[in-house]
Amino acid sequence: MSLTLDLAGQVAVVTGGTRGVGAGIARAFLQAGAEVVVCARRPPDAPVEAAGRTAHFRPLDLRDPSAVRDFFPRVAAAHGRLDCLVNNAGGTPYRLLGEADAERHARVVALNLTAPLTASLAAYDVMRTQPHGGSVIMIGSVSGTRPSPGTAAYGAAKAGLDSLARSMAVEWAPAVRVNTLVPGMVRTELSALHYGDEAGIAAVGATVPLGRLAEPAEIGDACVFLASGRAAYLSGASLLVHGGGERPAFLDAATVNHPKEP
Repeated sequence: MSLTLDLAGQVAVVTGGTRGVGAGIARAFLQAGAEVVVCARRPPDAPVEAAGRTAHFRPLDLRDPSAVRDFFPRVAAAHGRLDCLVNNAGGTPYRLLGEADAERHARVVALNLTAPLTASLAAYDVMRTQPHGGSVIMIGSVSGTRPSPGTAAYGAAKAGLDSLARSMAVEWAPAVRVNTLVPGMVRTELSALHYGDEAGIAAVGATVPLGRLAEPAEIGDACVFLASGRAAYLSGASLLVHGGGERPAFLDAATVNHPKEP
């Protein structure tokens, strides 16, 4: 039985799909045969391409609800349908809670929770009228599953995004499936800003049980699976793509030496 994931003829929108993880997701959809629309406030430095095909760029400020509501009907009109929305856009600077006022932290929540809600509602209005329905994929984060000092508002927003997806999955079934993909640390062109030079990136990767950071293409492959017919019975699910997570600190702190099994 073939496990090839063929999305030929389908149309996917990837928010923040012009660089980093978003571009990796967009390329995975292109490789699977989908027509891909990437949106961001600014165009990419270079076209997002894969398998000899190019993603369509459309400018969009996800913080503008009116623009978002207009965006998805225009995409469907231009391409004939809308099959999948990947809510990838988001992020945060490192900032301890006490170093900024509540309004600044609220802007992080707005970008990472309110904006995906606005986009999902607009996409749902299109998808629910289609005989084949559609799929929404939230890009969460392990920051939403554990304490995240320095990125607390971001972690809270990502936790809320997962909860939101579960409720959407119930309310919008059976026409629209909604799932959350929960990545761990991913190697992108911005990794050096967070982890330093190659030695620093390797050292951080060594803390992951699989021994390295994820590649954007691996996050993209998981998204393609969730969007495909192979995941037709998956809705309201959270798929962890984190290389095994984080080794519990107490294991390294414990003084007891447990003999290994032969």
